Formats: sequence, C-alpha cells, structure tokens
Amino acid sequence: MAAITHVRTIDYVAKMLDEDVTLLEAIISNDDNLTYGNIISVDLGSDDTISALTNDGVEELAGMIRAARINTKTWHEFLDGFVDDSDLVTQIKTKSPR
Repeated sequence: MAAITHVRTIDYVAKMLDEDVTLLEAIISNDDNLTYGNIISVDLGSDDTISALTNDGVEELAGMIRAARINTKTWHEFLDGFVDDSDLVTQIKTKSPR
C-alpha cells in the first residue's frame, strides 16, 4: 500500500460531490461503511477533530452515492442502511430527488 500523502476534509468532499455535509458525516461516522484506511481523523487539539477522506475514500463514497441514486427506492434503501440518524434520514428523504 502506498503512503497517503493527501486527504480532503469532509466539508470539501461535500462541496465536490454537491452533497449535504451532515449526510456525508453520518455515512462516514461508521467507519465500516468505507474501506479501512479511507477515513482519516485529524486532531485539531483539545478534543476537536475533523474527518477527512483519502482519494480512494472520495471515489468510494462518490460511487456508493451514485449507485444509490439510481432511483428513489434504492436511495431510500441506501439511507436506511447507511445512516443511523432517523431524523436526518427523514429530512433527506423529503428533499426533492436529483
């Protein structure tokens, strides 16, 4: 495995993918949702951290979302399976589909 020399913050990834940052944070909050090593926690000091993704992590997350957005049914199944926050799932489901 090559050394990781570049990561992108989850805020930046949300902008890249035109997705809700809260949704992406909920997806990656379970590190089993992406391949081990694709999610990086960056300590900012005194109990403050941010999440970042490797290039492979961005590609993996983008692919998951792209595959899930095939239709409303697959999108809702994806949300139910990958996001533990039921209020967030309800909020995302009520937004207009892309």
